[in-house]
Amino acid sequence: MTPAPTALNDPARSDLRRAVRALEIPRARLLAAVLAACATLGSAFALAAVSAYLVTRAWTMPPVLDLTVAVVMVRALGVSRGVFRWLERMLTHDVALRGVVSLRTNLFSALAARTDDTLTRLRRGDLLSRLGDDAQELGDHVITALVPGLVAAVMGVVVLATFAPLSPAATAAMLAALLLASVLAPLASHRAARLSEQAVLTTRAEVSAQSLEILDDATSLRVDGRLEAALTQLHARQAAHDAAIDRAALPAAVAAAAVPLTLILAVTGSLLAAGAVWLDGSASAGQVGILLLLPLSSFEAATALPAVAAQHARSQAAAQRLGQLVGRAPTSPAPTNPAPVGPTRTDPVPQRPLTAALRVVGLTAGWTAEAPRVRSLDLELPPGARLAVVGPSGSGKSTLLATLAGLLDPLAGTVELDAQDVAALAPQDVRSRVTMFAEDGHVFATTLRENLRVVRGDLEDSEAEDALRAVGLDDWIATLPHGLDTMLGPDGTTISGGERRRLLLARAVVRRGPVLLLDEPTEHLDTGRGDALLRALLDPRESTLVPATTTVVVVTHRVEAIPSGTPILRLEEHR
Repeated sequence: MTPAPTALNDPARSDLRRAVRALEIPRARLLAAVLAACATLGSAFALAAVSAYLVTRAWTMPPVLDLTVAVVMVRALGVSRGVFRWLERMLTHDVALRGVVSLRTNLFSALAARTDDTLTRLRRGDLLSRLGDDAQELGDHVITALVPGLVAAVMGVVVLATFAPLSPAATAAMLAALLLASVLAPLASHRAARLSEQAVLTTRAEVSAQSLEILDDATSLRVDGRLEAALTQLHARQAAHDAAIDRAALPAAVAAAAVPLTLILAVTGSLLAAGAVWLDGSASAGQVGILLLLPLSSFEAATALPAVAAQHARSQAAAQRLGQLVGRAPTSPAPTNPAPVGPTRTDPVPQRPLTAALRVVGLTAGWTAEAPRVRSLDLELPPGARLAVVGPSGSGKSTLLATLAGLLDPLAGTVELDAQDVAALAPQDVRSRVTMFAEDGHVFATTLRENLRVVRGDLEDSEAEDALRAVGLDDWIATLPHGLDTMLGPDGTTISGGERRRLLLARAVVRRGPVLLLDEPTEHLDTGRGDALLRALLDPRESTLVPATTTVVVVTHRVEAIPSGTPILRLEEHR
């Protein structure tokens, strides 16, 4: 059944419109934030007008009582400006923060619905940058672009309405100045920022990804003698990121300078208009003072417009990257009478297969087509087969496992399960047959027992204890206050990194699926325990942990511990 478009992958909308819609901002909250911001600038504008009137009217030395109302208004407007500013900040940030939460919720929902290998091919730093920085950029879109842009439009009307009764000439000059400040400067800022911000976002993701790769693989990079080269590449990417930021700063400065220049035009026009009405006696001293001084406070909203345009460009680039991340929903209409999903009363309940044959034909695999890690590989693994994969770091061992598990599409060739191309199978069909040990798997905030039963509901305590003992966690279990009933923190925050990895390994083992793929399962074990675990996994006569009918593929660096007679696939590093 074709999934319905969501807020983030609706093909009928642009990237930015989809992203803003995914923020799920209530119109009432947005309106309240805009009104509070308008009240803030309106108080400041009225304060400037009343102050100008008070100063010039006092120059004519009227009775003190004539100035009482103006004096009280100055005090009231000064206080109200601060109050409205606080209210506007609270409301605007409330809208933005709620929007970012909704956006990230929609992001995770859209990502969970993807069935291709787009996420697998993303480097972890790039994915982190998109979910973190790009989502936050769209939250800033509310604070820096959406609300200020609406406020500027409202305040422009207020300014012109204030000047219109005083002098048509001053109103015309103010209109021309506001048009220049509100149109030309933001257009220039947006055009320049759009050319540079995409580069900024791209280089930032590259710096994040390179940093995480170095942190994750620092030991192996040092052993292989590649750490210095990786650090040099990181410095080069950081320099490119800094240069992109510098390119983005220059047009923003030029656009920001355009507003003060238009202010000079407005002040000059008001000065000439004030002189004309003073000479012909058609305006009082207070009105002339307003014409002379009020232009200085008429551009506070327009001053933010270059930043609005720059933020709009950044938001467009961020929304485009998020759009690439979540993809597009299919545009083909759903069938009029779709087939029922799941078993019906007459359909037998599908059973998990007990065995599976794994076959690889002409496989070329890698994260990019330019740098394949595995080339022209053929494998034939019948049910119950055992295979050890060895090779230096970077030779493609983990890449091969990800491709066999259906997490990474082949660059060429096919991977078959029971003579069916994995690419043509539904994801749930592949998951029911293939289990892959992933060290970044999730640890749930529940008991140790339930963290294992999440893959097998009928798991007995004795089986759980055997698996935990095999992966070297028996001493740790002995220290737990409640054994298998001990609660674990969210995502394993109460256990160490080594304990977490071994727990995930035990989870993969107890599933007892048809195909088991393990990447360095003995990494956090001492030599004796590690070699014993490797024998239990690769010796088909050992069925305590893994059924004899399960096909097992193990990536390991302990070549000397591989049981005799076990087929070994040796991968070489491609430079």
